[in-house]
Amino acid sequence: MTRQFHPLGYLGAFAGGMAAGLLGIAAYTTRRLNGPVQQAKVNRYTFTPWEVQVPCDRVAFATDDGVTLRGWWLPREGAARTIVGCTGHRGVKSDLLGIGTGLWRAGNNVLLFDFRGCGESDVVPLSVGFHERRDLQAAIAFARTRTPDAPLGLIGYSMGAAVSIMIAADDPAIGAVVADSSYAAIGDVIAAEYRRRGVPAFPLLAASDRFNGWRYGYRFAALRPIDAVARLAPRPLLIIHGERDALTPVEHARRLHAAAGAPKECWIIPDTPHCGGYFTDREAYVTRVAEFFARGLGT
Repeated sequence: MTRQFHPLGYLGAFAGGMAAGLLGIAAYTTRRLNGPVQQAKVNRYTFTPWEVQVPCDRVAFATDDGVTLRGWWLPREGAARTIVGCTGHRGVKSDLLGIGTGLWRAGNNVLLFDFRGCGESDVVPLSVGFHERRDLQAAIAFARTRTPDAPLGLIGYSMGAAVSIMIAADDPAIGAVVADSSYAAIGDVIAAEYRRRGVPAFPLLAASDRFNGWRYGYRFAALRPIDAVARLAPRPLLIIHGERDALTPVEHARRLHAAAGAPKECWIIPDTPHCGGYFTDREAYVTRVAEFFARGLGT
């Protein structure tokens, strides 16, 4: 018997396969954004402020949803300013040891800490900036208990830079912000990554957004520093970005700078990848950031 050809059946099978593929990619994407960090033993064998002869108190503080975060408090005798440092996605506080101790030597108290699910902080689900907003609020509250009268500044990298902008926008007590390699909108970063891998951003971005909202409780629209950055003014903002950033294209820095109010600076560093500005010239980088905070927070 000759089998009948049913085009609608083949079309249905094709559509089902496409839907399954979209769901699989969306699940993989959001798992990469929100999945737990593997706590490897090598994390214990890293540099601390002790190696660079900077005084350090090991500290812990809790977020408003009960997560315990752990960090290093670098007290500077006679310092008039306090700086809180924020790592990138899945980063650890030792990543900021260079800039942190550099700012300490420039006359600042410094707080470096691990976001939730990272480093020595509680192993709980993380995100790409949504839950970390609570973490930064807790870090700011802790810093104020140590130096209640000191002007407070934030320096963040990648996701930490985006979180710094969003939190500072609604906290008038933050006096100045340095944002290195921040995204303007997380959805645009994900779309660019899809295109870089040779797959269409649409409809993958929409599928990932919906899956992220269902599985992890937030949509990508919640992570748009571009919508908040104008509220920083008249507090100063320094945007730093590598010209050859493949993860978060340099256009994000230019968009943030255009949307921000004065005073603002945009330092685009040539031939530099994502979060690579510090390593191109450590001394020049620390000097520029330290001088920015001295001007912005007062000497």
